[in-house]
Parts: sequence; structure tokens; C-alpha cells
Amino acid sequence: MGGRRDPLEWDEVSCEHVITDEWIDFRRSSYRFPDGTVYEPFYTYSRKDFVVVAATDEEGRYICVRQFRQGIGKVTTEFPAGGIEKKDGSDILEAAKRELLEETGYVSDDWRHILTIPENATLADNYAYIFVAESCRRVSDQSLDDTEFLNVVLHTPEEIKCLIDGGDFMQAIHALAFYLSGK
Repeated sequence: MGGRRDPLEWDEVSCEHVITDEWIDFRRSSYRFPDGTVYEPFYTYSRKDFVVVAATDEEGRYICVRQFRQGIGKVTTEFPAGGIEKKDGSDILEAAKRELLEETGYVSDDWRHILTIPENATLADNYAYIFVAESCRRVSDQSLDDTEFLNVVLHTPEEIKCLIDGGDFMQAIHALAFYLSGK
């Protein structure tokens, strides 16, 4: 738009940080709409950006992890993923490589970034960086964080499609990663 303000933008009138810690900045805000009226409350949050890795092994099987997700109270099947840490600096690819290795013990020499997308544009300001890693090979055991309890499972592309179609591959951005990965 060449620097011009979009007439649909809202103006933030006030913002209260309800909870702020190392994991989240949860805010309550009021906004002025384009017609001039002010409405509240709107709740938003900031979290770390994160990577999602649609990785396949040398036989073309997807390398997935199964773990409990407290938000929905279920064990899910999904791709390796994790927050971009300060130790990664601005090298997002390094974060993707680290997460794949730590969660699965696999590495790859064939990486490509396929998309950066907001996690939830309505409520959050963080982004997901989606990568594809192909011809992965297992080089070590998992190296999990204290809060990670997960198992590695391998699935063919057909099995992933069945999981998605059956509602059993429950992370939307991970499903997107599968469809964009080109298998």
C-alpha cells in the first residue's frame, strides 16, 4: 500500500499486560474501530516463534512424534517442532535442525523453508516457520527437554493423509506443512 494506512486498521487505545513471564505475554486491550467507536476487551498474547519440520527418512516415510497436548487433553501425532530459542539467534534453520535432532535423533543434508505463517492471527503475534527435511537419517537417541515426553513414529504419506482425514493429526499448521511438503 506504499506506506498509506489501511482504512480497516484499528487503533489500540489501551493495553494491560495480564500475565507476563518467559512463556507468554497475555494482554487485555481496547481498540478504536474505523467508525470511531471503542470496544473492549480484546485478548491477545505473544509467544515464541517456532519451527515445524515435515521430515522424511530415506524411504520417504514421515518422521512424526506422539505426545500429550494439554490444550486439548489428548496425545497427538504431529511433526517435530519447537520454539526458536535465544541460542539460535536469528538462524531459524538452525532451530529447525536442532528440534529435529533433539526430538527424533534424525539429521538431514536436504532442507528447504516452505512457508512462514502466523500461528493464530486473531489472537497471537507469533509465527510458525515451516521446513521440509528430506532423506533424514538417524544418528543418535533423542535429547528431550525436562517437559518433553514423546515417541518417534514413522508414517507413509498415505498414512498421514488418513490421520488428517480422520481428525487424528490435530495440529493445523502441521497438516498445512504436510500438504505443502509435496508428497
